[in-house]
Amino acid sequence: MDNVLRLTGLARKAGRLAVGEEPVGEAARSRTAKLILVAADAAENTLRRAQRFAANGDAPILPVPFTKAELGGAVGRPTCAMLAFTDVGLASAAAEKLSGQDPERYGSVAEALKERARTALARQKAERTQEKKRRAAHRRPLAAPKNGPPVPGKSRKKNGSRKPSRRHEA
Repeated sequence: MDNVLRLTGLARKAGRLAVGEEPVGEAARSRTAKLILVAADAAENTLRRAQRFAANGDAPILPVPFTKAELGGAVGRPTCAMLAFTDVGLASAAAEKLSGQDPERYGSVAEALKERARTALARQKAERTQEKKRRAAHRRPLAAPKNGPPVPGKSRKKNGSRKPSRRHEA
């Protein structure tokens, strides 16, 4: 099995893949589709719809050299004419693997997605750093002991060191 198909199956298991015409259209309309793949033997009408989804959702579209049966087998269906990656990192990896097979056809899309993935990763790191700083600002500092710090070598008595309370003195 091809590396792109393995990556497609991994994306499906991770929940980062929209499979089929309606889910791809919905992902494109909500602008969560990062890359749309169309099978080599997909109908012209399907290809036109995928192009329209890509234009409306600002996602690149790539016709892949796999049949509908091969794409379907990778995602656990009998056939699949189109699918969309909803994670920019996985989309970038898929485009990179496709550009390794045909650099002229897929190279420019792979570079554009690689840059998008790089900026998304930088944004995620900045958000995590901000979250750590926010949590650290809300932490209480440890309270100092009431009687001062313990003196080394001098132990405190555990029994008999307490004075009886006034209630019990009678």
